[in-house]
Amino acid sequence: MEDSLIRKLVQSFPQGRDVLVGVGDDCAVVRYPHAEKLLLLKTDCVIEGIHFKKDTPAIWVGWKALCRAISDVAACGGVPAHALVTFATPDRLSIRWLQSIYRGIGRAARRFGVSVIGGESSRSLDTLFLSITLTGYVSVQRLTLRSGAQPGDSLFVTGQLGGSLQRGHHLKFIPRLAEARWLTTHFSIHAMTDLSDGIGSDLPRMAAASQTGFEINLQLLPRNPGCSIRQALSEGEDYELLFAIPPGEEKRLLRQWDPIFPSTRLTRIGHMKTCSESEKSTPLPTGYDHFLKQHI
Repeated sequence: MEDSLIRKLVQSFPQGRDVLVGVGDDCAVVRYPHAEKLLLLKTDCVIEGIHFKKDTPAIWVGWKALCRAISDVAACGGVPAHALVTFATPDRLSIRWLQSIYRGIGRAARRFGVSVIGGESSRSLDTLFLSITLTGYVSVQRLTLRSGAQPGDSLFVTGQLGGSLQRGHHLKFIPRLAEARWLTTHFSIHAMTDLSDGIGSDLPRMAAASQTGFEINLQLLPRNPGCSIRQALSEGEDYELLFAIPPGEEKRLLRQWDPIFPSTRLTRIGHMKTCSESEKSTPLPTGYDHFLKQHI
């Protein structure tokens, strides 16, 4: 529902010649005039009661708000650069609480090299709304989108999935920025996305954008302890990388990964295939959808 609604809302928007990728990927991509690098643009928001509970420590609300956007820049193979912060707050929240949010944003900004350069503030009636606009850049050769996967590509996922809300991972996660940069430097990554809504939603999005099908072995999904396959597929908020790579590079990837990222698991979960082959596959349980009245 969410994806189809957004397509309807934006279908009449004009697109300039410098827009390489508009709505529908992890980031928008704009071509710099006479430059070898592309501009990445991302906006993301966190809303009280939807993305975090009222009793969530404010510093982690700020951390999450910026890191969600950084995760999308990472999925495109890019480097984050500048951020704008906009918030609307109800009267019941104190100045001290808002300062703690900004400490969280600042902590994430320092860690990942982001300059916070402005924003906007307003008052809301009841809930806190916090929005981040983030720019980044990526060389033309390193740009990875959802739309480049090919039949036969191997599908990999970083880390472990499921149970993010219970473990607090949805607040304290580390965007896979270093991993994404390493992957796009050393391998031919055909397509990549970050897992914010769960594989059950994000993998079909990648396949649809690439006009391919897919097949995964559910038993191979790397799950956190105590998590079911359904949780790993549909709970979301994992912020791991899902990517498609040519099968000829698979062995080298597996051989080189562990020495570079010994604390981050890497798992082959399946492969991409043609759409006609995929018609025979069992649909996955869908992940998070903002317009199905789900909340934390």
